[in-house]
Amino acid sequence: MAGLSEIRMQVMWNRLISVVEEQALTLLRTAFSTSVREAGDLSAGVFNPQGLMLAQAVTGTPGHVNTMAEAVLHFLGEIPKEEMFEGDCYVTNDPWKGTGHLHDITMVAPSFKNGELVAFFACTAHVVDVGGRGFGADGKSVYEEGIQIPIMKFAERGVVNKDLINILRSNVREPNQVVGDFYSLAACNEVGHRRLIDMMDETNMLSLDELGEFIFSRSRTATLERIAKLPKGVWTNQMTVDGYDTPVTLATTLSVKNDEVNVDFAGTDGISKWGINCPLIYSKAYACYAVKCVVAPDIPNNSASLEPFTVDSPVNILNAERPAPVSLRHVMGHMVPDLVLGALAQALPGQIMSEGAAALWNIHISARPEAGKTGQNSEVLMFNSGGTGARPALDGLAATAFPSGVHTMPIEATEHTGPIVIWRKELRPDSGGAGRTRGGLGQIIEIAPSEGHEFDFSAMFDRVNHPARGRDGGEEGAPGVVELCDGTKLRPKGWQHVPAGKRLILKAPGGGGFGPASERSESAKAEDRLKGYVSEKE
Repeated sequence: MAGLSEIRMQVMWNRLISVVEEQALTLLRTAFSTSVREAGDLSAGVFNPQGLMLAQAVTGTPGHVNTMAEAVLHFLGEIPKEEMFEGDCYVTNDPWKGTGHLHDITMVAPSFKNGELVAFFACTAHVVDVGGRGFGADGKSVYEEGIQIPIMKFAERGVVNKDLINILRSNVREPNQVVGDFYSLAACNEVGHRRLIDMMDETNMLSLDELGEFIFSRSRTATLERIAKLPKGVWTNQMTVDGYDTPVTLATTLSVKNDEVNVDFAGTDGISKWGINCPLIYSKAYACYAVKCVVAPDIPNNSASLEPFTVDSPVNILNAERPAPVSLRHVMGHMVPDLVLGALAQALPGQIMSEGAAALWNIHISARPEAGKTGQNSEVLMFNSGGTGARPALDGLAATAFPSGVHTMPIEATEHTGPIVIWRKELRPDSGGAGRTRGGLGQIIEIAPSEGHEFDFSAMFDRVNHPARGRDGGEEGAPGVVELCDGTKLRPKGWQHVPAGKRLILKAPGGGGFGPASERSESAKAEDRLKGYVSEKE
């Protein structure tokens, strides 16, 4: 009977994962913002009544999922359980209690069965605008970066807080999109709740206690077994990235013990005066993700499988305290996996991929008609990616978002949101670092305002002055480039202008190579030339 019980629990665990996957797909189907609908910049999960994550959807980003695992506990700390009712939905975009910046909206909803609280559902999505200076690094404090929503009720007993909706509409540039996304997030949690209750009714479950214990015990044991097989010791790594106007040094110390892997960011540069700072909740999310990718990639993500991975840091750019500006927290946060993997590469020589482009090359465009002309005003968000680092036995992936995992938006969907034309979007030859295995290629994107329009854009780019490093003798990837079609060089960060008749050209960086280039096989070199990944001269 014990064997049958275990099989049943495993089936129910898989069923729970399918519940949250349908929860996430609801958000994908109903979202208004292209960053959610087309790129998958979201997360969804189910939690027990104590706020511990039982399961997450595969759809979504590590930065959202792993921060959400901690964020739900903040909701429980703010809203007493005696003030929770059926039909409730709670919301925040607090960077330090949510997912790191104001553009991410986190919603949590209690799930009741027969009047008893049995679970919480949570989801997160990036909305197109939250007011303030817009999505960019130019703010000097979080107060400039947009509207702040403390943990509060979006709906109580099924009745939406109309005062909150009115405040939102009065503070954002795209009120219909933003408010629409709020309702999509609420619907996402509602679908999760309905599917969970269906599952519990079908299997005569009164609570998730037994299933939760099964999930946590198996996940914790499996993760600790993997950690026990790692070499024990302490390793350090540093890397320098572009920053805003001065380079930023990131540092980490990785400590592996019998039952814990600890990441410490001591030695990292201090808080920036610009909006590239990262709250610890987000730095921690990506540090844990990097370690888990190496140590336990096949163990489902939940509170127990994350528990042995711990993160510490003094106050610095990776642990920025309120009211530091944090709008572009993803730029530094996305560098954290490369930083941590560099330390792991010393513990596991020859097994860890090279550095890649890391931070997304996303761009926020604020388009408008030229002076004296009529036309469309619009806010357009577009996600682009450079190349990933080469792997010990495989080339890096071209134009692929690692570590975030978001998708590249289709050109047609992006052009539909505003008066812009994307004239070119193609792989960038010679951008992958040479090596026994080659770094992934970046891409070239050419964007222009539609006729009679101009636009300002927020540059959020890195690896322009400090390209991805190779590993074990592999060469650097190509640095990124930001310029106008006439050759005018632009800054990698900050709001800038593209006049009518000009085109913005982005050349996303490539990933670093792995191993000496002299060891690359002749057949691989020939294939690179045939596919246009490298020039004939190479």
